[in-house]
Amino acid sequence: MTTATKQSMPAALDTQNQHPKPHPKVRRESGQWVLTLTQWLPLPPAELFPFFSDAHNLEKLTPPLLRFEVLTPRPIQMATGALLDYRLRLRGFPIRWRTRILDWNPPYGFVDEQLKGPYVRWHHTHTFVSAAGPGGQPGTRCDDRVEYRPPGRAIAPLVNRLVVQRDVEKIFRYRAQILADLFADGRMIQADGLEGLDASIG
Repeated sequence: MTTATKQSMPAALDTQNQHPKPHPKVRRESGQWVLTLTQWLPLPPAELFPFFSDAHNLEKLTPPLLRFEVLTPRPIQMATGALLDYRLRLRGFPIRWRTRILDWNPPYGFVDEQLKGPYVRWHHTHTFVSAAGPGGQPGTRCDDRVEYRPPGRAIAPLVNRLVVQRDVEKIFRYRAQILADLFADGRMIQADGLEGLDASIG
């Protein structure tokens, strides 16, 4: 089990009125880039985690322009070591992506890494911690940490600055908005009919 999710029962956080609008932040760190994003949702971890346990829900969380599709057939047995296959179009180019689940610790988090795809490295840690919301409403602080390195070796910093970072930030802003809309009432609503989102990439 990785350091990020080894705590089996994290303590609830008293974060009332401390939930700013989620905004992805990217910084360079040890030859790679790290994206972080924190978002509060109005369900406790045990009720929220099943949504993330269904890999096919990634299709709801990804901008339509990417035409993201989970290829692994249902039912997917999510566990440490599970392999997931996707396809998408990135700036018009067809991409195949394979992910391995490195750590699976419901309902407190999981870690996935790219085995095959557009990045030299993609390592995504998802963490879910009980956190009180406005008026003491039970909820969850969702933390994303993505360590990534684009292709290009010596020109990777240029590739990141001109293309990759902008795209990754847009994808995670879209994801955060969809999650906020899906769980706005403290329960999951249908994704159909969610409109007005900036789903553009590029």
